[in-house]
Amino acid sequence: MDGLYSQIRIALHQVWRRRWLAAGVAWAVAVLGWLVIALIPNSYEAKGRLFIQQQQVFANLPGSSIEDRNAQMLRLKQTMVSNENLTRVVRRTDLNSLVANDRDLASVITALRTRITVTQQPDGNIEIKATSNVSGLSNSQNAHVAQGTVQGLIDAVQEQNMAGDRRDTGRSLQVLDEELARRETALREAQQRIVEFEQRFMGGLPGTGTIEDRMNAARTEMAGLEQQIASASASLNAMRGQLAATPATIPGVGGDNSGTATGQIAQLSGQIAQNLARGWTESHPDIVAARAQIARLRPYAAQERGSGNTGGMSNPSYVSLRAMMAEREAQLSAAQMRRNQLQADLGQLSSRQTTGPSMAAQQSQLTSDYNTLKTQYDQLAAQREQVRLGSTLDSQTSPIRISVIEPPSVPGAPASPNRPIFLTLVLIVALGAGIAAAFVKAQLQTTFPTPQRLLQVTGLKVMGTISEVVSAAERSRRRKKVVLLGGTVAALGGAWAVLMLVEFWQRSGVA
Repeated sequence: MDGLYSQIRIALHQVWRRRWLAAGVAWAVAVLGWLVIALIPNSYEAKGRLFIQQQQVFANLPGSSIEDRNAQMLRLKQTMVSNENLTRVVRRTDLNSLVANDRDLASVITALRTRITVTQQPDGNIEIKATSNVSGLSNSQNAHVAQGTVQGLIDAVQEQNMAGDRRDTGRSLQVLDEELARRETALREAQQRIVEFEQRFMGGLPGTGTIEDRMNAARTEMAGLEQQIASASASLNAMRGQLAATPATIPGVGGDNSGTATGQIAQLSGQIAQNLARGWTESHPDIVAARAQIARLRPYAAQERGSGNTGGMSNPSYVSLRAMMAEREAQLSAAQMRRNQLQADLGQLSSRQTTGPSMAAQQSQLTSDYNTLKTQYDQLAAQREQVRLGSTLDSQTSPIRISVIEPPSVPGAPASPNRPIFLTLVLIVALGAGIAAAFVKAQLQTTFPTPQRLLQVTGLKVMGTISEVVSAAERSRRRKKVVLLGGTVAALGGAWAVLMLVEFWQRSGVA
């Protein structure tokens, strides 16, 4: 411990003997360091925060889904530093004094964009930071430029949020209206081509639609008619057998023959005579039906005359069965006539399909084109309605609401460099450099501060030492040098204090 204490005393003594070297080096390093710090321009930073609130109502409308809102946030950040917004910022701040032509404006905008930072925070807020360290502007102007940049970007965002989307919506509606008008014209033309084709080639064919559709409909209907005819034929045969086993009249009772075929023919003939007397013609539906009924009853009347059953009371079961048979025969006849007509139609359609195979393909192409145009038109119409509803929603409530929660203020102190700390560090480094220079020089010189050091180096015994005798005049001279050294060191500290005062005075002048 004593050896370490001795070494420290020796080092301090060596530095003290070279104190003027230490003071000179300290002054040189301090002046050089302070000059470098003085050349660093002040950089002022301003920031502002925006609260972004995304509406949750009308989630099905355009612009209200999560993907749309995220896209709006991204577009908001990108357009915030667009050339248009930055041009407005330049024109509203002192940066406009640096612009003489379009080339200067582009250069200023490019440099300004690099000094702007837009950060989206986890809570949904957006923080806008802007720095200004333009060498051609004063500290006060740089501070106001930083604040004006952030304020200009906030104003641009708010204006753009209120009006930008509506302008885009208006342009979208205009484009959609033009496209809808064009598609509507094409749809009418396609429909007219289908009408002209059907009038030219399909007017004489039965049914509606394409040839294939008409043939399929006819085959389906004919299949149903075949089933109906088979069922009616089986039922009619069964009823004929039952009618053959049923007597027309009840034996032993006479007088009334209205239930026989002969009596019914007489009644129908009387009705026809009465209707003709009223002025009806032979083509009247009732007269045609009555004569058809008489034609169907004549075979039964002949059977009655052959069997001798022309009198007596009519059998109700026989009359009922015969009426049901007449009805089934009429239904069967109508079904057979419809089947024959469908067979004729199928023959005509098959003939047209065989003789003109390209006609079906042409009709199919026309129908496909029309359906495609109709689908596209309906989709565009639905899209236009959604855009219109979205525009109505935006006119009343925007999907994104922007609120300023931290407006930018003029910075009172530069963000960089931190001159008070740098000035103090330069002072400390200068003092350390002076002391280090004196110590290094002492180590390089071949002097021995103590007899022990001389003994260690040379290995020779030291017989004795001679102390320095200082006179009163020399002591007074040395005291003056110490005072002068103190003044030199004090002047160095005073220079640091003055620089600190100047720095704080400049900061107070910015605000």
